Amino acid sequence: MRIGIFGGLAATGTIDDVVADVQAAEEQGFHSYWVPQIFGYDALTLLAVVGRETERIELGTSVIPTYPRHPAMLAAQALTTQQACDGRLTLGIGLSHQPVIEHMFGMSFDKPVRHLREYLDVLMPLVTGERVEAHGETISANLALDIPGARPVPVQVAALGPQMLKLAGARTAGTITWMTGPRTIGDHTAPTIRAAAEAAGNPAPFVTSGVPVCVTDDVEGTRARAAQVYAIYGQLPSYRAMLDREGLEGPADLAIIGDEDAVAGRIRDFADAGVTDLAASEFGSSSDERTRTRALLRSLL
Repeated sequence: MRIGIFGGLAATGTIDDVVADVQAAEEQGFHSYWVPQIFGYDALTLLAVVGRETERIELGTSVIPTYPRHPAMLAAQALTTQQACDGRLTLGIGLSHQPVIEHMFGMSFDKPVRHLREYLDVLMPLVTGERVEAHGETISANLALDIPGARPVPVQVAALGPQMLKLAGARTAGTITWMTGPRTIGDHTAPTIRAAAEAAGNPAPFVTSGVPVCVTDDVEGTRARAAQVYAIYGQLPSYRAMLDREGLEGPADLAIIGDEDAVAGRIRDFADAGVTDLAASEFGSSSDERTRTRALLRSLL
């Protein structure tokens, strides 16, 4: 299992801060660095900058909501960023959530599986350098992109339910999850997407897992802090379903918290479940916790 960093500075720091953080992760030997798309920086623009300032580390979005961007425009931006990253970009995309799409963006969240299928009908040919002619119920395109020197962009889908996982396995390079535990990944996520990929004649898919990690001696206090920081993920229906599958009360119970041995053991559980890439979201509240967490993650590379 490859280990990368889920970059919190992309939500709180300056662009220079993010560049420095990715450069440090690269120097320390981490495989990848993932940038979220929330309500701050544009993730692909940020990674285009980062890509020019790094050499080896893989870069990814985790994840860009599909509804607000036409897939042809997202493909053009991804191919441009891929050129800036010298071929190290993975495009993580997802539906987001009904409250976000309908109440914040004012768009319809109707038939999300149909939406993703039609979205991929346009996106996938374009990110592999092909022309697209697609005519869906809600998304259509008839065009080609001309971005000299651009390499194909692998796509991973934030898929939780079986229909989404089957679509991701059949059409993309894999899935990227957040707040999904090893029991659910081992019993549901990994076998479902792998069966779909095999049936479609595709290579074994990536199963990327984003999870909060903190090495600390104050387990009780840190778990209480995690319950506050990640409370929203216990309320959104799709994440709530994953927590229920895991048999957990809330997101704080999924966070990997403890001393070095305990955290290393929990991380091994994700590898045993079939995760190919772990994206560690470090959430230490002190310099000591942050240093210990990073040191532990480095020891597992």
